[in-house]
Amino acid sequence: MLTSNIVNMADDSRRKLLDWAKRFQIISGTARGLVYLHQDSRLRVIHRDLKTSNILLDKDMNAKISDFGLARAFAGDQTEARTKRVMGTYGYISPEYAVRGSFSMKSDVFAFGVIVLEIVSGKKNREFCVPHQSLNLLGHAWELWNEERPLELVDESVRDSVIEVEALRCIHIGLLCVQGRPEDRPNMSSVVRMLEDDKPLPNPRLPAFYSHQEESMGRDDGVSANEQWAHKREKDDMDLPIFDLSTVVYATNYFSSDNKLGEGGFGSVYKISC
Repeated sequence: MLTSNIVNMADDSRRKLLDWAKRFQIISGTARGLVYLHQDSRLRVIHRDLKTSNILLDKDMNAKISDFGLARAFAGDQTEARTKRVMGTYGYISPEYAVRGSFSMKSDVFAFGVIVLEIVSGKKNREFCVPHQSLNLLGHAWELWNEERPLELVDESVRDSVIEVEALRCIHIGLLCVQGRPEDRPNMSSVVRMLEDDKPLPNPRLPAFYSHQEESMGRDDGVSANEQWAHKREKDDMDLPIFDLSTVVYATNYFSSDNKLGEGGFGSVYKISC
């Protein structure tokens, strides 16, 4: 019998019931569930709305993925599809799905990475805020990782029970799953192996929707640092403010229809949500 979900168990009044061992169990169980959907079931299933509230827990804290209302099944060798109507939950949608309507197994991997970082930290990505910084939970985790302070991400309520090597590995895996480019993210079979062994992991690259442009000036995306710097100078010389894509995506709730005001001369017009 399924009795609760991660969201219910993670509120302040029940937080300590989710000690580190249970959180790691939930992360591992969710990963295995996605392997079944992506690889072991008769049809390849892309969930498209994976989030903490859709991870149900039984009395033994075993994780079960639920709510397949937006799921799509792929047959044969199909691995990717596109849609003109982007649906899902703000904070868990991958950048390629939010911007181009392209979804695949790597879209679910992205959402899983968000869930991992939320379980480790006890915080929600869509509600996370650092005073005086435009960072979401992913960006905050990335900065702590680069500053060699990743364990500061761990929820204070589990500091006494946490196994540091497991927490570090989960944070590392979470950052690998939320990388901006889908081809950089691991598949879920690889994630399960990463959770089960102690082999070295590749270094994560920039997470999606990371808004600090100074940190991304030298990234390996086919554009040289000089070209990026020249582009930045051009932007600085303009009178009108210019926002990066991640800021626009978040400000419009992933170009939500609820934020759409209508059509203008250059396309759709959206209001922003502060």
